[in-house]
Amino acid sequence: MANASWDVVIIGAGVSGLAAASELRKSGLSVLILDARDHVGGRAWTRHEPDLSAPIELGAEFIHGRAPETFELLREVGKAALDTSGAHWTLRDGKLVQNTEDLFGDIQTALERSNVLKQPDISFEAWLSRSAQYGLSPEAAAMARAFAEGFDAADPARVSAHFIAREWGSGGMLDSPQFRPLGGYSSVLAALAGALDRENVRLQLQTVVREVRWKRGTVEVDAIFLDQPFSVRAACAIVTLPLGVLQAPAEAAGAVRFVPELDTKRKALEGLVSGPVLKLSLRFRRAFWEELDGGKYEGASFFHSAHTAFPTFWTSLPLRAPLLIAWIGGPKAARLSMSKMPDIVRQALESLSTIFAGRPPSEFELEAAYLHNWQTDPFARGAYSYIAVGGGDARSTLAAPLEDTLFFAGEATNTEDEAATVTGALQSGERAARELTERLQAKKVKGPKG
Repeated sequence: MANASWDVVIIGAGVSGLAAASELRKSGLSVLILDARDHVGGRAWTRHEPDLSAPIELGAEFIHGRAPETFELLREVGKAALDTSGAHWTLRDGKLVQNTEDLFGDIQTALERSNVLKQPDISFEAWLSRSAQYGLSPEAAAMARAFAEGFDAADPARVSAHFIAREWGSGGMLDSPQFRPLGGYSSVLAALAGALDRENVRLQLQTVVREVRWKRGTVEVDAIFLDQPFSVRAACAIVTLPLGVLQAPAEAAGAVRFVPELDTKRKALEGLVSGPVLKLSLRFRRAFWEELDGGKYEGASFFHSAHTAFPTFWTSLPLRAPLLIAWIGGPKAARLSMSKMPDIVRQALESLSTIFAGRPPSEFELEAAYLHNWQTDPFARGAYSYIAVGGGDARSTLAAPLEDTLFFAGEATNTEDEAATVTGALQSGERAARELTERLQAKKVKGPKG
């Protein structure tokens, strides 16, 4: 099955692909968006249950800071950004205690004191091994290690200390408030998809791209659409494939072959890592934790426990729903992702049993569990990216266009300190679209050779 030529083909209908298409509506170019899934959004995937007040986010959930791009999209569909601030409780010596110590402030101070950004890059684990000389307590060092795994989905032995220091520094992402989109990220996707110019843009789902042949001024894509061969030609392409897919060997499920290969991107792909995460949504008959100990945990946003299989749980506050989200990232998540769903659920319930004073899991009255395993998903191969040791310029290198023909977007290509977030994906899609239109306009001004 063949299709007519288009000005632009966008590979991927995630947030970055939709953002690119929305930006291109100003150009009047004809655009074809292809995606392997049966829904838009990529790693932002919201499930709505009719009798739950809160959405179930199988992927992205939070807005980090007052991100203007994301807030504007929510305003367009009449949705708010919900402040998620609330109490954090941590299990210590068998008891839940409310966090009052500023251990994270101690970590920031130690990073600044070590002058890490002016030293040759090392792994964060290597920095932690010498952090006592910068005044970091063993407890704070353990928290830093766990936070690198949980928040950044990173292996401390692989992640760049420079990357951690920049992201965790004063005034950075972690000093900003966190929000959730009202209605989940489906609200953001509704704004993006609703902004597409359907006169010039076609969205085609369930299309698995297999090969991209390219040279200056021409792109040919071979794919499978609903089990039938499909091919398309375009003048240029915006590639929004997740990092894990770009890194996959040619023979792997979901891999995309580029001809010629992306040789100039090889070093960048080696300098970035697709971090693993397991996020399990647990639905109970009632919000049992709000009834414990005289309602002490009614205002709880997070529960932390360093020594359980799942070290982090959070609630749906400020919305009230009988939902707890179990979260684990980094190497432990990679190992656990190889387990079957019943075993993953069992380990989450056992973690809750430990957190809540040994209460048996049967008392929690679990009704359902929801999980999408992004590690084993051939069209994702991980949750979000982080920078490996020595990979300081990897994002900008990965983002750079090739021959005014291939343009690159996706959270891993964001160079505005918003990588690994939905806002980063939005920014990257808009940036790739602007690069493409600027190159095309420059060609028109110069005119043909001769």
